[in-house]
Amino acid sequence: MERHLSTRSGPLDAPRAAAHHIRMTGERVLVAMSGGVDSSVAAALLHEAGYDVVGVTLHLWDAEGEQKVGRCCAPEDRDDARRVCDWLGLPHYVLDERAAFRSDVVDPFLGAYLAGETPIPCVACNQSVKLGRLEELADTLGARTIATGHYARIAIDPAGGDEARARLLRGRDRAKDQSYFLFGVRQALLARMRFPLGELTKAEARAEGRRLGVPNADKPDSQALCFVPDGDVGGFVERERPGIGAPGRIVDDTGRVLGEHEGVHRFTVGQRRGLGLGGGATRYVLRIVADTGDVVVGDEPSLMSRRLRARGASWIDRGGGAPSASFDASVRVRYRHEPAPARVTPIEGGFEAEFTEPQRAIARGQAAVVYAGDEVVGGGFIA
Repeated sequence: MERHLSTRSGPLDAPRAAAHHIRMTGERVLVAMSGGVDSSVAAALLHEAGYDVVGVTLHLWDAEGEQKVGRCCAPEDRDDARRVCDWLGLPHYVLDERAAFRSDVVDPFLGAYLAGETPIPCVACNQSVKLGRLEELADTLGARTIATGHYARIAIDPAGGDEARARLLRGRDRAKDQSYFLFGVRQALLARMRFPLGELTKAEARAEGRRLGVPNADKPDSQALCFVPDGDVGGFVERERPGIGAPGRIVDDTGRVLGEHEGVHRFTVGQRRGLGLGGGATRYVLRIVADTGDVVVGDEPSLMSRRLRARGASWIDRGGGAPSASFDASVRVRYRHEPAPARVTPIEGGFEAEFTEPQRAIARGQAAVVYAGDEVVGGGFIA
């Protein structure tokens, strides 16, 4: 484990009075710091509120060359996290989690694309790499609380005695809400989590960073996966698995051949660009048949569906136990999707959802997250 112990290097203005939504305390808290503005502001707000803050950066991926440099992975991001900790006078640890990130996130991501799915790696990263490792380190360092820069909220409901139930809620900033990525967090871990930005909009978080003098308060956001910063997923798959892509056919939903492609990993449900079909009516990818290599295309109304089946379900609201009967809820089928009313029916290992109104471009591999109002009930992966 590489450790950087931070000290102040010169006279700096101390952060001012605590933000109204964070309680003053001397409790030790471990803060996940990617080097971005969100986690940096989260750490600064907690420090201002009197927490004993320890910064931790996970080295997840080797960012080498122009195609691989990206947020959360590049050396400059780790340097930015260290610089913020230096400024605040906080200890800073860098943990090498590259092997776990490769085996638990990147390899399944590659396999899913080659199987014609559209994976959601941030969910897997939170479940199997980031939060689990931070929980272990928090125990080692005597930190009761773990904080991140996610735009989500936690509500703690006393349950009598020493037990309390944690509820995961959507962030106040609907455009940035990241509760979708956290549905798989265990109840015991969720009760230890804090999200200092959950009550803030992105603009307010940046404003808090400027008020506090956070060194990277104006750092641009990343708009891509941290390990695919250029956004070219197909190119990434081919670089990581040379020669793996197999050519196939582009067909309509009657089976008529319209063209050819160089590999199913270059397509996702709902895609309309890059099909190479020339003029005529606009076509969209309706489904991907990895066994045959066919990419099925059609018109936009054909993207609509009322039903989905999800596997690998987790149920936050019930401490991990599955509901025993069908219930009404809202279901979110991708990060930028507004939760839509549906009837949710538990099945073995997952659930089915029937929407009140048809939903667009439901894709295998994406997360289906179930909400009761603002609260995350649970979720699974679209099968």
